[in-house]
Amino acid sequence: MIWLSDHVRNEWRLYLMLLPTIIWFIVFLYKPMYGLQIAFKDYSIFKGVAKSPWIGWEHFQSLFTNDQFLRAVSNTIKISALNLLFGFPAPIILALMFNEVLHAGYKRAAQTIVYLPHFISSVIIAGIVITAFSPSVGIVNTVLGWLGFDSVYFLTKPEWFRPIFVGTGIWQEAGFGSIVFLAAIAGVNPSLYESAVVDGASRWQMMWKITLPSILPTIIIMLIIRIGNIMEVSFELIILLYQPATYETADVVNTFVYRQGLQSGQYDFAAAAGLFNAVVAFVLVMVANTLSRRYSRTSLW
Repeated sequence: MIWLSDHVRNEWRLYLMLLPTIIWFIVFLYKPMYGLQIAFKDYSIFKGVAKSPWIGWEHFQSLFTNDQFLRAVSNTIKISALNLLFGFPAPIILALMFNEVLHAGYKRAAQTIVYLPHFISSVIIAGIVITAFSPSVGIVNTVLGWLGFDSVYFLTKPEWFRPIFVGTGIWQEAGFGSIVFLAAIAGVNPSLYESAVVDGASRWQMMWKITLPSILPTIIIMLIIRIGNIMEVSFELIILLYQPATYETADVVNTFVYRQGLQSGQYDFAAAAGLFNAVVAFVLVMVANTLSRRYSRTSLW
């Protein structure tokens, strides 16, 4: 304790800089956890959280017999699986491609272009997608018309929602996500490449034998984080793109919670769904981290 006091006294400026972040975490992340108890209560806004009666697991029993919730869980898993399958490798591939570009000006221009969508509001991104797939003025249907096909209103077709959503997510985030892997590539020992050149290795061989193995720990860490976010599908983009006609494939747990909580006023029922979502995400990241530590000796903790 004496060492801790001396350390705090000597480094008080650093702790002062850290204080706003600590306050933010307490106010916006830890304090709201008090309200999770309404998932086990018959919550009334007039009685408040503390005075609402306990009802145990009733909301969870209702959840697991609710067809809309089960559909939302299924859609969440399917969309996240597609994101993991196609979206996770995309920034890695981009980073490897950028690493092979030798012309500095072209490389900077290309990186700027692919980073840009990340900084555009989801509302604007959704507007671009809606316009692009519009049956009357959209570029997609215009091209289909040139090829002799009839116009299709893609965003009202349940079977098209997932490909459009996953593709939009890749376009918006792959470029910015590649920064992490580019930083990992920058940390690879240059002497490895020099030795490979002396041995007559091609650029392709150096990428497979040196670059990828060297950044594998970073890839594993990012994969663990991605697995932990499997139940957290981009809420804003889905809300902006989906509609009742596509609920069949577009409705996810977060949008289900939104409709039950804010639109229907069933705050306790929505809290139960949200708590289930958080617990599943926690279990997934624990399992992924344990397996990674056991088989690759790389983990978050």
